[in-house]
Amino acid sequence: MNMKVFFINYLLLGIVFCAFLSCSDNPKEKYVGSYSFPEGLTVVEKVKKAAHVVPSERQLEWQKMEFTSFICYGINTFTDKEWGTGGEDPSLFNPTNLDAKQWAKTAKDAGMKMILLTCKHHDGFCLWPSRYTEFSVKSTPWKEGKGDLVREVADACKEYGLKFAVYLSPWDMNHPDYGTERYNDYFVNQLTELLTQYGRVDEVWFDGACGEGPNGKKQEYDFKRYYEVIRRLQPEAVIAVMGPDVRWVGTESGYGRDTEWSVLPASATNLSDIAESSQQEAGSGTFLPSGDMVNDDLGSRALLADAKGVMWYPSEVDVSIRPGWYYHEKEDSQVKSPQKLIDIYYSSIGKNSLLLLNLPSDKRGLIHENDIHSLKEMKRILDDTFRHNLLLSAKNSSVDTDIFTDGLLETYWQGKSENDMIEISFEGKKLFDRLVLQENITEGQRIEKFILEGWIDNGWKCMAEGTTVGYKRILRFDPVEVEKVRVVVIESRDLPQIAEIGFYKASEEER
Repeated sequence: MNMKVFFINYLLLGIVFCAFLSCSDNPKEKYVGSYSFPEGLTVVEKVKKAAHVVPSERQLEWQKMEFTSFICYGINTFTDKEWGTGGEDPSLFNPTNLDAKQWAKTAKDAGMKMILLTCKHHDGFCLWPSRYTEFSVKSTPWKEGKGDLVREVADACKEYGLKFAVYLSPWDMNHPDYGTERYNDYFVNQLTELLTQYGRVDEVWFDGACGEGPNGKKQEYDFKRYYEVIRRLQPEAVIAVMGPDVRWVGTESGYGRDTEWSVLPASATNLSDIAESSQQEAGSGTFLPSGDMVNDDLGSRALLADAKGVMWYPSEVDVSIRPGWYYHEKEDSQVKSPQKLIDIYYSSIGKNSLLLLNLPSDKRGLIHENDIHSLKEMKRILDDTFRHNLLLSAKNSSVDTDIFTDGLLETYWQGKSENDMIEISFEGKKLFDRLVLQENITEGQRIEKFILEGWIDNGWKCMAEGTTVGYKRILRFDPVEVEKVRVVVIESRDLPQIAEIGFYKASEEER
């Protein structure tokens, strides 16, 4: 090779390599889990920083599940009560035909991705043969005291490709040490059993109930210690809803907020705890949720103005398929209809939340036929609605529409400004009444307001509008037949990033 040509090629290669190094030394601004605001930031600067807070890997995997199952089962099932007392006779627990595989198959067929089991409710009765109490399945006639329901559910989840989660109530109406520091040791021992004997656990669920124990005392829960145990033994598990990874939406109705931010203002205490335990790594992530989590406004610009920082804290919507959380025969005729479940679906999953739907097994140990029927119909109707994305028939667009139908958050359109639009033309007029949007939350949640417009009577007319998008937003509106549409981002905290778009016509059976 001519030495002059060689030198030029070598020089060009060096320039490219240096440019690559320059790029790699300046990665995109991104804050995993949380961000503490430096002193003196303006509201505009805080908003911009909030736009770059992203979920941890465990939070992202949790969000992608979308739809999960809660199974409330225990001594209450056999006393026909919602809350026990801790003084029940364990021999009452005696399911005649318990089949955890039926539970798993029901959840799988409904499109659910995980089962969360009430391993111990407030009464203190344990669904596994704990070494630390006799108030458990080992003291029952079920399988002659040799059964382990936690193991059966964990194994059934593995067989059906579902994730497995445990609910362990800190409140215990049965244990004599409740209300003393010894009880925290007891609770940690039981938590350790659940996290070491049943394989992978994908979620640990605590609620905030704290009543009196058998001695009339209340317990001061050592949540930080509980969190540390979980992070050490099951680092991939999210901790909900009295925990650092997932928050309760605030009601048990099944309905989320119209404006649902996953990035919330954080207190100085929370931010300090996050920093100390390095939530950004696989650390304990220990902090106690603070503030009012039930307000309509949890993450607006107005709230960011006085915040010390922000944290990624997504919403979970929990609701039962029946009026109660435990099975009651009198409620067999009160199972939520497929249409009601579909309305809940749109109002939870369709509003940037995960849906946790309770399926209370009956005294036989089976999910009742009425519940299964309603679930199957819900799934069938929703499958009919979302079977065909009309975007696949787009013939012209301001951007390559393939990125909006590949199921990947990481392939996305990014606006050139904080208010930008995507225009799409179809092959002829299309009739639809559902819009699905997903942001690329691996780079943050940004969109504050958007509208869907259609080309109607030689002009752009608003068909639907929304506020936050987040992981997923679904808008319902009256059917409109148009040939051209555009998604217009009106307000965003930084350059908007839309990963998925879908236009659908709802099944007539939804109504």
